[in-house]
Amino acid sequence: MRKAKHTEGEEYEKALDDYRSICAGERENVLEAGGLHILGTERHESRRIDNQLRGRSGRQGDPGSSRFFLSLDDDLMRIFGSEKISGLMEKLGMTEGQEIENRMVSKAIENAQARVEGHNFDIRKHLLEYDDVMNKQREVVYGQRREILNSEDLSEWVSEMAADVLAYEMDIYIDPKAHGDEWDTEALSDRIYSIFGVRPDEEIFSGTVDEIYEALTESVQKKYADKEVQYGPDLIRHLERIFLLQILDTQWKDHLYNMDQLRDGIGLRGYGQRDPLSEYKIEGFGMFSEVMDRVREETVKTLYMVQISQEEEDLPARRQQRMVMGRGDTSHADEKPRTVRREGKKVGRNEPCPCGSGKKYKKCCGAV
Repeated sequence: MRKAKHTEGEEYEKALDDYRSICAGERENVLEAGGLHILGTERHESRRIDNQLRGRSGRQGDPGSSRFFLSLDDDLMRIFGSEKISGLMEKLGMTEGQEIENRMVSKAIENAQARVEGHNFDIRKHLLEYDDVMNKQREVVYGQRREILNSEDLSEWVSEMAADVLAYEMDIYIDPKAHGDEWDTEALSDRIYSIFGVRPDEEIFSGTVDEIYEALTESVQKKYADKEVQYGPDLIRHLERIFLLQILDTQWKDHLYNMDQLRDGIGLRGYGQRDPLSEYKIEGFGMFSEVMDRVREETVKTLYMVQISQEEEDLPARRQQRMVMGRGDTSHADEKPRTVRREGKKVGRNEPCPCGSGKKYKKCCGAV
């Protein structure tokens, strides 16, 4: 076996030397003929691409040459001044298919390439300006996500969110400049109940705006403190992190889609003599502000209205009981192990559980 491997290695080295000899001979032939000659049948819109192609003929100091041919019907000349050059060539008596070598033509080609490169640069710059809007929003969202993941206690976050949501709702239904009889306190009460689960007393709305805000804030904070006492601070801290991340991620994904839709159609604003980029920045900022408002409202509403099933607390005991019932025997230290034989037909994993719970067997007694 070792001898066979050694033979294969020798054959490989011999073949490699042969190919190297062939390549060296071909290289000498090319150098004797004057090196590699590049023949271009058109000019690229970017001078950099043409120069890269020319550079193939002079690698590592080897001799070489290049020559490009361009027709007046090519895209580069057709878009940038071919009619002017064609008219000039006709006046000079040039016939179709005749070779043209003139500095004016070469200069016109270079100018056309420079204009295309400038146009492409403007496009890239414009794209970066649009992307900069999203980058600033992305920095805010990712910064919040990092802070949520690295924080052990988000109760202050939730408290500030609740205060912001409460102030936002009051600004909608209570106008400080209007008389108290003009306030829509009934609608405000319904909104507070739908978000915080707290029904304010009618007497609260008889005071000033500041007194109303303080009374509502006290009621809301008491509701959250009672929930924390009911379920324990550890569980509430865990729910705060989970809900904040889920809601923030969901709203951010929807916002990315909406921003893409806005960007696709924002160019039409130019027909109305308005700068599309400025319009994109203004509307993008407004949409992002709405996203942050929805994150606050959804987070507060979820945390205040969440109800934890008491059955989950008894789950370990029920599972232990189910394990004993599924085994069909009880464990005693003085008993010898015995084989448990199934009575009746085997229950499939997707069939109804025989315990009568109504669930599938794999999600009930078969889950152990």
